[in-house]
Amino acid sequence: MEIKKLNIIITLGFVAIIGILIAQLLWTRQAYNLEDKKFNQTVNIALLEVVEKLSGGKTSFTESPVQNISNDYYVVNINNEFHPEVLEHYLKTEFTRFQINTDYVYALYNCHSDQMIYGKFVSKHQESPNEKVIKFPKHKNLVYYFSIRFPDKTTYLISSLRFWYLLTFALIIILLVYVYSIYTIIQQKKFSELQRDFINNMTHEFKTPLSSILLASEALTKQEQIKENPKLQTYTSIITDQSHKLNSHIEKILNIAKNDASGLSLKPQRIVLKPFIQEIAETVKQKNENISIDLCIDENISVIADEFHFSNIIYNILDNSIKYCETQPHIIISSLNDTKGLYLKFKDNGIGIPAKNLPHIFDKFYRVNTSKSDAVNGFGLGLFYVKKVVQQHNWKISVENNSHQGITTTLFLPL
Repeated sequence: MEIKKLNIIITLGFVAIIGILIAQLLWTRQAYNLEDKKFNQTVNIALLEVVEKLSGGKTSFTESPVQNISNDYYVVNINNEFHPEVLEHYLKTEFTRFQINTDYVYALYNCHSDQMIYGKFVSKHQESPNEKVIKFPKHKNLVYYFSIRFPDKTTYLISSLRFWYLLTFALIIILLVYVYSIYTIIQQKKFSELQRDFINNMTHEFKTPLSSILLASEALTKQEQIKENPKLQTYTSIITDQSHKLNSHIEKILNIAKNDASGLSLKPQRIVLKPFIQEIAETVKQKNENISIDLCIDENISVIADEFHFSNIIYNILDNSIKYCETQPHIIISSLNDTKGLYLKFKDNGIGIPAKNLPHIFDKFYRVNTSKSDAVNGFGLGLFYVKKVVQQHNWKISVENNSHQGITTTLFLPL
């Protein structure tokens, strides 16, 4: 993905999450204000019921006897005297009925002594406050009244909105995870580009001296002294063969780096499966005399695939089966159709793969650490390339160990 497109996607995603977070905070604030308004209304109604009962059903107020002096402080006007225990009973009864489940403190004003008398702290947990000082300012315009204060009102309202706060907290966590993920992606992209540039530069630097070695070795094989000496012929053929093999590895690395940058260019076409694989098998047999390849494939099966890359998949699978076999290689290629698609299986008699290494065999540059793999040349790019081509075709590939010996590689081609 281009840097410009990536930056646009990152910016849009970041703006979207910030917008959602701001909207959530505004909704939470509005929900708190609504809950506060609802609480005040409920307290007013409950206190009016208390006044009604304290007055014996005879009230003559021209305006509401309940006054909300401050956020958590209410003053209630009464036309006659009453006992504190009666007031407490009615407060408990009405607050329970209206589901006002928070602590409160009430106080009475005695008009005879002209003093505000502290009443009682009423807790839903039946606990008395420790050194808690509650202030009840005297109300100048009233004669008989009592006051109610809710010291934990803010905490109570917040607890009633815990779902909103949990949702806001979750959004903040999502935002942080998003920022961290974007940072990781950018760092990974920089590392990937650095790695690709290094591989390109390294392989190009290798190709120049390697080309010189190939030219020199080919010229050397044409010399009369070399032709007349079998030992020198063997040495020059080793130099030539190994140079070609190294050149093949370098080309593979260059192709992988190129495909990582631009993606594979596929040209799908219909391929009749059995003759296509049979031709590849015959070519492999010519290079490796002591192998046997059995085909159990229906004559009428055909697939839609890129001919070049599909042949490379089969070559890589067969090459691995041959290289990682300590006896005479025997490979069985079979096909199986069901309602989901076609299963193409490659079963060999090689050394197998340890179970702990199976999940990683398609990783780039990964090689299983065994004595056989140490003796086999390679960079761990064959199966990575196979996996990439398979994914580009929207196929699936899996590898499992056989019950006795070797592995079975399965290509799944969905309908």
